[in-house]
Formats: sequence, structure tokens, C-alpha cells
Amino acid sequence: MQLAFCWAHVRRPFYELADTSPVAADALSRIATLYAIDAEVRGQSAEQRRAARQEKGRPVIDDLRRFLDAKLAQLSRKSTLAKAIRYALTRWQGLTRFLDDGRIELDSNIVERAVRPLALKRKNALFAGSDDGGDHWAVIASMIETCKLNGIDPQAWLNDTLVRLAAGHSNLRRDQLMPWNYVPAVG
Repeated sequence: MQLAFCWAHVRRPFYELADTSPVAADALSRIATLYAIDAEVRGQSAEQRRAARQEKGRPVIDDLRRFLDAKLAQLSRKSTLAKAIRYALTRWQGLTRFLDDGRIELDSNIVERAVRPLALKRKNALFAGSDDGGDHWAVIASMIETCKLNGIDPQAWLNDTLVRLAAGHSNLRRDQLMPWNYVPAVG
């Protein structure tokens, strides 16, 4: 499994510095180009999104990488701008995963908006009984929101998944039970 990282989190420190730093403003402009490219293909199939990202987004990404590397070499290591650039560069592989997989969003904003109501209920996790209980609650809450994002009834998915697991569903095929791959059991 490879993680995909969020461009909104990368963009934020550049946004905060853009008024006083031409380098931050330039980086922000390049990131905005990625969002514009993605806006053009929103709603299209994953393969169409991947193809457009390869054609239009890859050159922007490659240029942004060269730009960030060059600017980082010119900055004091302790500067806020250098920290913002290092944040992006240390996550580069995950930040560029969206180019090769049209299912991956540029940022996690949609997920963060979906789980915001759950954050309001986070006090419930205080009574989960233990740290592990709180962790399990968070995983289940995330899976429920993932069901909603994939148009799956969370209660039906959870019930069917638990039945399949209790019946001995192979751990090697657990990816089949994930909401994005889920096919309801017949009968």
C-alpha cells in the first residue's frame, strides 16, 4: 500500500507566505495550475483523469519539483519557506500518486468535510474503554464515511462484511470487502 498525500496541506504554508515571498507566490501559482487541470476532468472516468493528468499535470509537477529543489538550495535551512518546501519534498512520492491513478484526489478536503461531523462526536471516543477502543472506533467511522463517498449503504456494508468475515472470508482477499470494491452478497 502506498499513501497519497494532500496538496491542500502543502499549499497552506505557501499561501501564508505568498504576500511577502515571491517564491511562495510562484509555488502557489504552480499548485493552482494542478487544481485547474483537475477541475477540467472532474466527473470523468478514472482513466480519463489519469490520461489528462499525465499529459497536462506531469509537466507541471516536474517543473515544480525542479523549482522547489532549486529554491531550497538558496534558502536558509531554518526559514519558514524552507520548511514549507521541505514539507512538500519529503512527501513528493505520495503527492504525485494522483498522476498515475485517476481515482486519487489532489487533496483530502472532501474526506475531511465528510468526517467533520464525526469530529464533533469525538467525545464519544473518550468512552471507548481504551486507546485501542478509540482507534477501532476511528477506523470504523472512517470506513462508514468511505461507504458514503462510494454510494454504499454503510449499515448494509458493515453487516455483510461482518457476516463474510465470520464465515471465514480469506484475509488475503480482504481488499474485496473495502467499500470502493464492495459487491453486495447475493441471496
